[in-house]
Amino acid sequence: MRGVREELLDQARVCAAQGSPMYAELLARAADDADAGGPVADVLADRASSALALRMLGTVHRIVLEGRAPALAAHYPTAGGTADPLAAWPAFRDVLARRTAEVRAGLADAPQTNEVGRAAPLVGGLLAVAAATGLPVRLLEIGASAGLNLRADHYRLLFPGGGYGPDSPVVLPDAWRGTPPKAVPLRIAARLGCDLAPLDAAAPEGRRRLLSYVWPDQHARVARLRAALEVAARVPAAVVRAGAGDFLDGLAPEPGAVTVVWHSVMMQYLPDEEAARVHRHVEAAGAAASSGAPVAHLAFEPPGTAHITGTPLLTLRLWPGGERRVLGEAPPHGLPFTWY
Repeated sequence: MRGVREELLDQARVCAAQGSPMYAELLARAADDADAGGPVADVLADRASSALALRMLGTVHRIVLEGRAPALAAHYPTAGGTADPLAAWPAFRDVLARRTAEVRAGLADAPQTNEVGRAAPLVGGLLAVAAATGLPVRLLEIGASAGLNLRADHYRLLFPGGGYGPDSPVVLPDAWRGTPPKAVPLRIAARLGCDLAPLDAAAPEGRRRLLSYVWPDQHARVARLRAALEVAARVPAAVVRAGAGDFLDGLAPEPGAVTVVWHSVMMQYLPDEEAARVHRHVEAAGAAASSGAPVAHLAFEPPGTAHITGTPLLTLRLWPGGERRVLGEAPPHGLPFTWY
């Protein structure tokens, strides 16, 4: 189980660095349990999926939110408990032991964080696109989950000396550092996303699933998610069931609008062939772009290969032209975003 141990410890370090001592401790103990041949070893045996640790944590969290693990719920703030990593471990391990088959099955589902903090790089990127084109945005998101960030222009972003966006239940403090783009008018004319398993932000099951991938001791992230669900209830956006390659098949510029393809920390979940299809479709649409029908590709992804410890960069390609620009960087959850 050495490979599994390394992955669990890698994710434990990420959780510690990003402010989740609870998950950092649980994963460190899970790594030891895997080495000892305990329930963690049974759950993760023969699994080769990406982000195994996050898949396991999310599945257990969902069981907690559904009220089926009361002993563990006592230590999950999202279920009314008090975060206590040391006390949580025996109950966490017990869930794995009692529900091994269910947790193993849950590993097949890719995490759907739909992280609202990633609206900070998205809105900034859209402002850069709007400033360059002066056109309304046709926003297309791959890996959109419930489509919360398709409503990013309805969130309020704060930064030293100012803010951007309307009054909103969603407030992103310390959203931008450095010099943000000029606050030009931002008009989103269309909002459409895709996901292999789209979630309904209005349905209790969809809301629980979204919450299950938020780390339970991160109160600000939990509050942002719940506020974004309020916004989603009044701002329409469609998310269709489709893979990224199929969704972008036939992608073409639209006269009178700038077509923006956007994704965030999701390419690591795509097979290489699917990722290549995405890039071919975007390149083909870019080749057909004109000044009156431009195309943009905004990506907030780790540089180079998809590795959970890489610092994601916000990159922009805007056609005609298509030159790649790196606009800035942020932690995987999007806040704070630092402009280059």
